[in-house]
Amino acid sequence: MSVLIVGASAAGLSTLEALRRQGYQESITVLGAETHLPYDRPPLSKQYLVGDWDEVRTRLRPEEMLAKLGADFVLGDPARALDVDRRVVSTESGRELSADSIVIATGLRARMLPGQAALAGVHVLRTLGDADALRQDLVGSPQVVVVGDGVLGAEIAATARKLGCSVTMAGPQSAPLESQFGTIVSGLLAELHTAEGVDLRLGTAVSGLTSASGRVTGVQLANGDHQPADVVVVALGATPATEWLADSGLTLDNGVVCDAQCRAADGIYAAGDVARWRHDELDTLLRLENRTNATEQAACVAANILGENRCYTPIPYFWTDQFATKIQVHGIPGANAEVVVAEGALDERRFVTHYRRDGRTVAVLGWNMPKQTRLHRAHLVHV
Repeated sequence: MSVLIVGASAAGLSTLEALRRQGYQESITVLGAETHLPYDRPPLSKQYLVGDWDEVRTRLRPEEMLAKLGADFVLGDPARALDVDRRVVSTESGRELSADSIVIATGLRARMLPGQAALAGVHVLRTLGDADALRQDLVGSPQVVVVGDGVLGAEIAATARKLGCSVTMAGPQSAPLESQFGTIVSGLLAELHTAEGVDLRLGTAVSGLTSASGRVTGVQLANGDHQPADVVVVALGATPATEWLADSGLTLDNGVVCDAQCRAADGIYAAGDVARWRHDELDTLLRLENRTNATEQAACVAANILGENRCYTPIPYFWTDQFATKIQVHGIPGANAEVVVAEGALDERRFVTHYRRDGRTVAVLGWNMPKQTRLHRAHLVHV
Protein backbone atom coordinates (compact mmCIF):
# COMPACT_ATOMS: atom_id res chain seq x y z
CA MET A 1 0.00 0.00 0.00
CA SER A 2 1.28 3.48 -0.87
CA VAL A 3 0.25 7.00 0.16
CA LEU A 4 0.52 10.26 -1.80
CA ILE A 5 0.15 13.50 0.15
CA VAL A 6 -0.58 16.54 -2.03
CA GLY A 7 0.60 19.55 -0.05
CA ALA A 8 3.86 19.97 1.85
CA SER A 9 2.81 22.37 4.59
CA ALA A 10 1.54 21.69 8.13
CA ALA A 11 -1.32 19.32 7.29
CA GLY A 12 0.72 17.37 4.75
CA LEU A 13 3.74 16.96 6.99
CA SER A 14 1.55 16.09 9.99
CA THR A 15 -0.15 13.35 7.96
CA LEU A 16 3.24 11.89 7.08
CA GLU A 17 4.43 12.00 10.68
CA ALA A 18 1.19 10.50 12.00
CA LEU A 19 1.42 7.59 9.56
CA ARG A 20 4.98 6.84 10.60
CA ARG A 21 4.13 7.27 14.26
CA GLN A 22 1.32 4.72 13.88
CA GLY A 23 3.69 2.20 12.38
CA TYR A 24 3.13 2.61 8.66
CA GLN A 25 6.39 1.68 6.92
CA GLU A 26 5.43 1.60 3.24
CA SER A 27 5.91 4.17 0.50
CA ILE A 28 4.87 7.80 1.10
CA THR A 29 5.32 10.64 -1.41
CA VAL A 30 4.80 14.30 -0.47
CA LEU A 31 4.10 16.63 -3.40
CA GLY A 32 4.55 20.36 -2.78
CA ALA A 33 3.90 23.38 -4.99
CA GLU A 34 6.64 25.45 -3.34
CA THR A 35 10.36 24.74 -3.45
CA HIS A 36 10.77 25.29 0.30
CA LEU A 37 10.90 22.48 2.81
CA PRO A 38 7.76 22.39 5.00
CA TYR A 39 7.48 25.59 7.03
CA ASP A 40 5.10 27.13 9.53
CA ARG A 41 2.77 29.89 8.33
CA PRO A 42 1.59 31.64 11.54
CA PRO A 43 5.04 33.20 12.21
CA LEU A 44 5.08 34.82 8.74
CA SER A 45 2.87 37.72 9.86
CA LYS A 46 4.72 38.16 13.14
CA GLN A 47 8.23 36.86 13.99
CA TYR A 48 9.37 36.40 10.39
CA LEU A 49 7.93 39.62 9.03
CA VAL A 50 9.41 41.71 11.83
CA GLY A 51 12.82 40.08 11.27
CA ASP A 52 13.18 38.15 14.54
CA TRP A 53 13.15 34.77 12.72
CA ASP A 54 15.01 33.69 9.61
CA GLU A 55 13.81 31.17 7.02
CA VAL A 56 15.44 28.21 8.76
CA ARG A 57 13.57 28.91 11.99
CA THR A 58 10.22 28.82 10.20
CA ARG A 59 10.81 25.23 9.08
CA LEU A 60 8.51 22.73 10.72
CA ARG A 61 11.30 20.17 11.01
CA PRO A 62 15.08 20.18 10.40
CA GLU A 63 16.26 18.42 7.25
CA GLU A 64 17.72 15.51 9.21
CA MET A 65 14.35 14.83 10.85
CA LEU A 66 12.59 14.93 7.49
CA ALA A 67 15.10 12.45 6.11
CA LYS A 68 14.35 10.02 8.94
CA LEU A 69 10.68 9.95 7.93
CA GLY A 70 11.67 8.02 4.81
CA ALA A 71 9.34 9.87 2.43
CA ASP A 72 9.95 11.05 -1.13
CA PHE A 73 9.54 14.85 -1.17
CA VAL A 74 8.70 16.21 -4.64
CA LEU A 75 8.84 19.98 -4.28
CA GLY A 76 8.32 22.89 -6.64
CA ASP A 77 5.84 21.00 -8.82
CA PRO A 78 2.19 21.99 -8.28
CA ALA A 79 -0.58 19.43 -8.73
CA ARG A 80 -2.55 19.97 -11.94
CA ALA A 81 -5.25 17.27 -11.94
CA LEU A 82 -6.56 14.25 -10.03
CA ASP A 83 -7.94 11.06 -11.56
CA VAL A 84 -10.03 9.73 -8.69
CA ASP A 85 -10.76 6.32 -10.20
CA ARG A 86 -7.11 5.58 -10.99
CA ARG A 87 -5.86 7.54 -7.96
CA VAL A 88 -3.33 9.40 -10.06
CA VAL A 89 -2.20 13.01 -9.60
CA SER A 90 -0.76 14.84 -12.60
CA THR A 91 1.63 17.72 -11.97
CA GLU A 92 2.55 20.89 -13.82
CA SER A 93 5.86 19.36 -14.95
CA GLY A 94 4.11 16.32 -16.45
CA ARG A 95 4.68 13.82 -13.65
CA GLU A 96 2.02 11.22 -12.90
CA LEU A 97 2.04 10.07 -9.27
CA SER A 98 -0.18 7.21 -8.19
CA ALA A 99 -0.98 5.74 -4.78
CA ASP A 100 -3.47 3.50 -2.99
CA SER A 101 -4.47 6.44 -0.73
CA ILE A 102 -4.26 10.14 -1.61
CA VAL A 103 -4.44 12.98 0.93
CA ILE A 104 -5.37 16.44 -0.35
CA ALA A 105 -3.67 19.08 1.81
CA THR A 106 -3.20 21.94 -0.65
CA GLY A 107 -4.35 24.66 1.75
CA LEU A 108 -5.47 28.12 0.64
CA ARG A 109 -4.85 30.87 -1.88
CA ALA A 110 -4.95 34.50 -0.76
CA ARG A 111 -7.75 36.62 -2.16
CA MET A 112 -6.71 39.61 -4.24
CA LEU A 113 -8.23 42.91 -5.28
CA PRO A 114 -8.91 43.53 -8.97
CA GLY A 115 -5.82 44.84 -10.71
CA GLN A 116 -3.43 44.37 -7.81
CA ALA A 117 -1.20 41.85 -9.58
CA ALA A 118 -0.08 44.51 -12.05
CA LEU A 119 0.94 47.03 -9.38
CA ALA A 120 4.16 47.32 -7.44
CA GLY A 121 3.77 47.87 -3.72
CA VAL A 122 0.66 45.70 -3.28
CA HIS A 123 1.05 42.48 -1.31
CA VAL A 124 -0.71 39.45 0.08
CA LEU A 125 0.76 37.29 2.82
CA ARG A 126 0.45 33.54 2.47
CA THR A 127 3.87 32.16 1.57
CA LEU A 128 7.50 32.73 2.53
CA GLY A 129 7.97 34.48 -0.79
CA ASP A 130 5.08 36.80 0.02
CA ALA A 131 6.62 37.60 3.41
CA ASP A 132 10.04 38.28 1.88
CA ALA A 133 8.58 40.70 -0.67
CA LEU A 134 6.50 42.51 1.95
CA ARG A 135 9.35 42.78 4.43
CA GLN A 136 11.54 44.35 1.75
CA ASP A 137 8.85 46.94 1.00
CA LEU A 138 8.40 47.77 4.70
CA VAL A 139 12.04 48.83 5.06
CA GLY A 140 12.24 52.56 5.64
CA SER A 141 8.93 52.81 7.54
CA PRO A 142 6.61 53.67 4.65
CA GLN A 143 2.94 54.59 4.83
CA VAL A 144 1.03 51.30 4.88
CA VAL A 145 -2.64 50.53 4.38
CA VAL A 146 -3.84 47.08 5.45
CA VAL A 147 -7.00 46.08 3.62
CA GLY A 148 -8.77 43.66 5.91
CA ASP A 149 -9.93 43.65 9.52
CA GLY A 150 -9.67 39.95 10.34
CA VAL A 151 -6.96 38.01 12.15
CA LEU A 152 -4.30 38.30 9.45
CA GLY A 153 -4.96 41.97 8.76
CA ALA A 154 -4.77 42.82 12.46
CA GLU A 155 -1.53 40.87 12.90
CA ILE A 156 0.09 42.52 9.88
CA ALA A 157 -0.97 45.96 11.10
CA ALA A 158 0.59 45.25 14.50
CA THR A 159 3.84 44.02 12.94
CA ALA A 160 4.10 46.98 10.59
CA ARG A 161 3.70 49.33 13.55
CA LYS A 162 6.49 47.51 15.36
CA LEU A 163 8.66 48.24 12.33
CA GLY A 164 7.85 51.94 12.69
CA CYS A 165 5.51 52.22 9.71
CA SER A 166 2.56 54.57 9.56
CA VAL A 167 -0.35 52.11 9.42
CA THR A 168 -4.00 52.41 8.45
CA MET A 169 -6.38 49.45 8.71
CA ALA A 170 -9.42 49.50 6.42
CA GLY A 171 -12.33 47.10 6.40
CA PRO A 172 -16.12 46.72 6.53
CA GLN A 173 -16.47 45.74 10.21
CA SER A 174 -16.93 48.30 12.96
CA ALA A 175 -13.95 46.86 14.84
CA PRO A 176 -11.29 44.21 14.12
CA LEU A 177 -12.65 40.64 14.21
CA GLU A 178 -16.11 41.84 15.21
CA SER A 179 -17.91 39.04 13.35
CA GLN A 180 -15.90 36.44 15.26
CA PHE A 181 -15.57 38.03 18.70
CA GLY A 182 -18.61 40.29 19.01
CA THR A 183 -18.62 43.94 19.98
CA ILE A 184 -17.08 43.70 23.46
CA VAL A 185 -13.79 41.97 22.62
CA SER A 186 -13.47 43.50 19.15
CA GLY A 187 -13.93 46.91 20.76
CA LEU A 188 -10.98 46.19 23.04
CA LEU A 189 -8.96 45.18 19.99
CA ALA A 190 -9.84 48.48 18.34
CA GLU A 191 -8.67 50.32 21.46
CA LEU A 192 -5.44 48.31 21.48
CA HIS A 193 -4.61 49.13 17.86
CA THR A 194 -5.53 52.78 18.26
CA ALA A 195 -3.34 53.07 21.36
CA GLU A 196 -0.45 51.55 19.43
CA GLY A 197 -0.83 54.09 16.63
CA VAL A 198 -2.88 52.22 14.02
CA ASP A 199 -5.31 54.52 12.21
CA LEU A 200 -8.60 52.60 11.95
CA ARG A 201 -10.75 53.35 8.92
CA LEU A 202 -13.38 50.72 9.57
CA GLY A 203 -17.05 50.34 8.78
CA THR A 204 -16.72 50.72 5.01
CA ALA A 205 -15.50 48.41 2.28
CA VAL A 206 -12.54 49.01 -0.02
CA SER A 207 -13.66 49.67 -3.58
CA GLY A 208 -10.28 49.66 -5.31
CA LEU A 209 -6.68 50.75 -5.58
CA THR A 210 -5.19 53.95 -6.98
CA SER A 211 -1.86 54.01 -8.77
CA ALA A 212 0.62 56.01 -10.79
CA SER A 213 3.32 54.74 -13.16
CA GLY A 214 2.63 51.13 -12.25
CA ARG A 215 2.89 51.58 -8.50
CA VAL A 216 0.14 51.76 -5.91
CA THR A 217 -0.59 55.18 -4.45
CA GLY A 218 -3.49 54.41 -2.17
CA VAL A 219 -6.78 52.73 -1.41
CA GLN A 220 -10.21 53.98 -2.44
CA LEU A 221 -12.98 53.37 0.11
CA ALA A 222 -16.63 52.76 -0.75
CA ASN A 223 -17.66 55.85 1.23
CA GLY A 224 -15.59 58.04 -1.10
CA ASP A 225 -12.55 58.49 1.12
CA HIS A 226 -9.06 57.92 -0.24
CA GLN A 227 -6.23 56.58 1.93
CA PRO A 228 -2.78 57.32 0.47
CA ALA A 229 -0.20 54.56 0.75
CA ASP A 230 3.31 53.59 -0.28
CA VAL A 231 2.52 49.95 0.49
CA VAL A 232 -0.83 48.13 0.54
CA VAL A 233 -1.34 44.72 2.12
CA VAL A 234 -4.48 42.89 1.05
CA ALA A 235 -5.69 40.60 3.84
CA LEU A 236 -9.19 39.75 2.68
CA GLY A 237 -9.04 36.10 3.60
CA ALA A 238 -8.28 33.14 1.39
CA THR A 239 -10.01 30.51 -0.72
CA PRO A 240 -9.35 26.76 -0.72
CA ALA A 241 -6.78 25.73 -3.33
CA THR A 242 -9.04 23.39 -5.28
CA GLU A 243 -8.74 24.68 -8.86
CA TRP A 244 -6.68 21.65 -9.83
CA LEU A 245 -9.57 19.40 -8.75
CA ALA A 246 -12.18 21.03 -10.99
CA ASP A 247 -12.52 18.00 -13.29
CA SER A 248 -11.92 15.35 -10.64
CA GLY A 249 -15.55 14.61 -9.83
CA LEU A 250 -15.01 15.40 -6.14
CA THR A 251 -17.58 17.64 -4.46
CA LEU A 252 -16.06 21.11 -4.20
CA ASP A 253 -17.97 23.67 -2.15
CA ASN A 254 -15.87 26.06 -0.08
CA GLY A 255 -13.25 23.32 0.08
CA VAL A 256 -13.07 19.60 -0.59
CA VAL A 257 -16.29 18.20 0.89
CA CYS A 258 -15.69 15.10 3.01
CA ASP A 259 -17.60 12.75 5.27
CA ALA A 260 -17.10 12.52 9.03
CA GLN A 261 -13.91 10.52 8.50
CA CYS A 262 -12.44 13.26 6.26
CA ARG A 263 -12.94 11.04 3.21
CA ALA A 264 -13.78 12.76 -0.08
CA ALA A 265 -14.01 9.54 -2.12
CA ASP A 266 -12.85 5.96 -1.84
CA GLY A 267 -9.15 6.19 -0.99
CA ILE A 268 -9.17 10.02 -1.20
CA TYR A 269 -8.94 12.16 1.96
CA ALA A 270 -8.51 15.86 2.76
CA ALA A 271 -6.85 17.58 5.71
CA GLY A 272 -6.14 21.12 6.87
CA ASP A 273 -7.44 24.41 5.49
CA VAL A 274 -8.74 22.85 2.26
CA ALA A 275 -10.95 20.22 3.95
CA ARG A 276 -14.66 20.81 4.60
CA TRP A 277 -15.91 17.82 6.50
CA ARG A 278 -19.00 16.61 8.33
CA HIS A 279 -18.60 17.40 12.03
CA ASP A 280 -20.98 14.92 13.64
CA GLU A 281 -21.14 16.68 17.01
CA LEU A 282 -21.99 20.03 15.44
CA ASP A 283 -24.18 18.38 12.75
CA THR A 284 -22.77 20.58 10.03
CA LEU A 285 -20.08 20.85 7.39
CA LEU A 286 -17.12 22.70 8.84
CA ARG A 287 -13.86 24.07 7.45
CA LEU A 288 -11.25 25.47 9.82
CA GLU A 289 -8.30 27.68 8.88
CA ASN A 290 -5.80 27.28 11.68
CA ARG A 291 -2.57 25.56 12.56
CA THR A 292 -4.00 23.38 15.33
CA ASN A 293 -6.65 21.91 13.08
CA ALA A 294 -4.08 21.04 10.42
CA THR A 295 -2.21 18.84 12.90
CA GLU A 296 -5.23 17.23 14.56
CA GLN A 297 -7.10 16.52 11.33
CA ALA A 298 -3.99 15.00 9.78
CA ALA A 299 -3.75 12.55 12.67
CA CYS A 300 -7.36 11.49 12.08
CA VAL A 301 -6.77 11.05 8.35
CA ALA A 302 -3.69 8.92 9.02
CA ALA A 303 -5.67 6.72 11.39
CA ASN A 304 -8.42 6.26 8.82
CA ILE A 305 -5.96 5.39 6.06
CA LEU A 306 -4.81 2.64 8.39
CA GLY A 307 -8.36 1.37 8.84
CA GLU A 308 -9.62 2.93 12.08
CA ASN A 309 -12.73 4.62 10.63
CA ARG A 310 -12.44 7.46 13.16
CA CYS A 311 -14.81 10.44 13.08
CA TYR A 312 -13.17 13.85 13.43
CA THR A 313 -15.01 15.95 16.04
CA PRO A 314 -12.59 18.57 17.42
CA ILE A 315 -13.33 21.59 19.56
CA PRO A 316 -11.95 24.34 17.28
CA TYR A 317 -8.99 26.32 18.62
CA PHE A 318 -6.92 29.23 17.37
CA TRP A 319 -4.80 32.02 18.74
CA THR A 320 -3.54 35.40 17.63
CA ASP A 321 -0.68 37.58 18.90
CA GLN A 322 -1.05 41.33 18.39
CA PHE A 323 1.45 43.72 19.98
CA ALA A 324 1.93 42.38 23.53
CA THR A 325 -1.52 40.75 23.59
CA LYS A 326 -2.16 37.03 23.20
CA ILE A 327 -5.73 35.96 22.46
CA GLN A 328 -6.71 32.28 22.56
CA VAL A 329 -10.07 30.92 21.47
CA HIS A 330 -11.58 27.48 22.08
CA GLY A 331 -14.85 26.77 20.29
CA ILE A 332 -16.71 29.02 17.86
CA PRO A 333 -17.71 32.31 19.56
CA GLY A 334 -19.71 34.33 17.02
CA ALA A 335 -21.06 37.86 17.28
CA ASN A 336 -24.54 36.77 18.38
CA ALA A 337 -23.46 34.95 21.56
CA GLU A 338 -23.80 36.31 25.07
CA VAL A 339 -20.37 37.25 26.47
CA VAL A 340 -19.75 36.62 30.17
CA VAL A 341 -16.49 37.47 31.95
CA ALA A 342 -15.57 34.29 33.84
CA GLU A 343 -12.18 35.32 35.22
CA GLY A 344 -10.08 38.48 35.36
CA ALA A 345 -11.33 41.89 34.26
CA LEU A 346 -11.82 43.65 30.94
CA ASP A 347 -10.33 46.92 32.15
CA GLU A 348 -7.18 45.11 33.30
CA ARG A 349 -6.77 43.51 29.85
CA ARG A 350 -6.39 40.09 31.49
CA PHE A 351 -9.55 38.04 31.33
CA VAL A 352 -11.34 34.89 30.22
CA THR A 353 -14.79 35.20 28.67
CA HIS A 354 -17.42 32.55 28.04
CA TYR A 355 -19.56 32.84 24.92
CA ARG A 356 -22.99 31.46 25.69
CA ARG A 357 -25.81 30.50 23.37
CA ASP A 358 -29.13 28.97 24.46
CA GLY A 359 -27.82 28.68 28.00
CA ARG A 360 -24.69 26.73 27.04
CA THR A 361 -21.05 27.77 26.78
CA VAL A 362 -20.00 27.37 23.14
CA ALA A 363 -16.65 29.17 23.22
CA VAL A 364 -13.99 30.40 25.61
CA LEU A 365 -11.77 33.38 24.81
CA GLY A 366 -8.75 34.36 26.85
CA TRP A 367 -6.92 37.70 26.69
CA ASN A 368 -3.41 37.42 28.15
CA MET A 369 -4.45 34.52 30.40
CA PRO A 370 -3.20 31.39 28.56
CA LYS A 371 -3.12 28.95 31.47
CA GLN A 372 -6.53 29.95 32.77
CA THR A 373 -8.02 29.81 29.26
CA ARG A 374 -6.96 26.18 28.86
CA LEU A 375 -8.63 25.32 32.17
CA HIS A 376 -11.88 27.01 31.12
CA ARG A 377 -11.99 24.83 27.98
CA ALA A 378 -13.61 22.19 30.21
CA HIS A 379 -16.80 24.31 30.23
CA LEU A 380 -17.33 23.85 26.51
CA VAL A 381 -20.02 21.72 24.94
CA HIS A 382 -20.60 20.89 21.30
CA VAL A 383 -23.64 22.68 19.93
